[in-house]
Amino acid sequence: MPSKCVLILLDGLGDRSFAELDHLTPLQAAHTPVLDRLASLGANGLYHAAALGQALPSENAHFAMFGYDQAEFPGRGALEALGAGIDLQPGEVALLAHLACLHEEDGCLALGRDRPEVTAAEARDLIASVAEYQAEGVDMRFTATKGGFGILSLAGEVAPFVTDTNTMLEGRLLPEVRPWQEYAEDRAALNTARALRAYLVWAYRRLAQHPINLARRRQELPAVNGMITQRAGRLKDVVPFRQRNGLKGLSISSGIIYWGLCAYLGLDVHKMSDSGDAARDLAERLALAGRALDSYDFIHVHTKEADEAAHRKDPRGKKAVIEALDRGIGRVIEPLLENPEVLVVVTADHSTPSGGALIHSGEPVPLAMVGGGVRRDGVQRFDEVSAAAGALGCVRGKEFIYMILNQLDRAKLAGIRDTPVDQPFYPGDYEPFRLG
Repeated sequence: MPSKCVLILLDGLGDRSFAELDHLTPLQAAHTPVLDRLASLGANGLYHAAALGQALPSENAHFAMFGYDQAEFPGRGALEALGAGIDLQPGEVALLAHLACLHEEDGCLALGRDRPEVTAAEARDLIASVAEYQAEGVDMRFTATKGGFGILSLAGEVAPFVTDTNTMLEGRLLPEVRPWQEYAEDRAALNTARALRAYLVWAYRRLAQHPINLARRRQELPAVNGMITQRAGRLKDVVPFRQRNGLKGLSISSGIIYWGLCAYLGLDVHKMSDSGDAARDLAERLALAGRALDSYDFIHVHTKEADEAAHRKDPRGKKAVIEALDRGIGRVIEPLLENPEVLVVVTADHSTPSGGALIHSGEPVPLAMVGGGVRRDGVQRFDEVSAAAGALGCVRGKEFIYMILNQLDRAKLAGIRDTPVDQPFYPGDYEPFRLG
């Protein structure tokens, strides 16, 4: 039976059907002989990290896949800060923030362009002009991570329970900064809302008069004159992945959110970069996973390429990326399949529609498990529809890691309690019985 798991996580793989693909999803329409072979060798099903129809971001979906409840989630802003190497002090709040084009409508601010085109030099100078601010006893600093994007850190009497100001929909008015309803009387949340609002008003007025924006107006270019925020978070104590699941974990991934999330949960991280060649990048990551099996029990091999293709709202483009990922897997999958100690799991974290207004959508994604002892069903294609006929059914939330523990012969019989904390794996991390 397998003792180790290699998880091939094809981020944002799931999709909807499109007329230009003969009413198929990009995955259904793609030529994927390698993924189809994997489906034919094992058990298949559908997966959703929460409730069917609920659209999840990658970080929340991964959190559930790794065996954690959403109540333990610290917020994306804090995780990206961790992934970017930003030193968050205890109690500090971090928000995702970025430069945008704003305009006024009846005394309100509206989003003109969410991701304006700016040069690296323009972004650097604009950010420098609004990088530090103080209000309501709160010290705020903006740290750039890529282009006009970065992390806004707040120190003082602060809390992460405030609303976003980024609508992510161009042409819409920005939401006011307010505490969440359940924290409407919380002093720290109220103070955070006041301080953040003051910063955003100050940044808007300061950026509007920046020489770069004066020059852009003369060139009839939109002014990059605002900062917008979302997904506030604060780090908190969490049970490490090894202690939670009994597996020593490694993530091979690109992107600061995955680096931050995995570091937060105690997985080791091998940081990768994207070269633009999806097949080569994924093959390289899987080859690294194969070499790391002597040191790790659970290896998360991640690619963002399918998700990024879907965000460009191009179904045919996503189909081409999926085909490239299939080729990449095919280059290096044989040693993993031939290793009796390895359980290969292929799935996605969520669906990302290649058309329409949604950023992510709530349909489940295909899931395949291949390895010794895994039931073989009759599924011959790896896609969102074929997988529904598989032996796994529809797997939800933390059931994902439980299924992996089960296939690794680490599932604990219900009622067994060898540790003070009820761990889901067996044998648990128990204290030996000592004489004397």
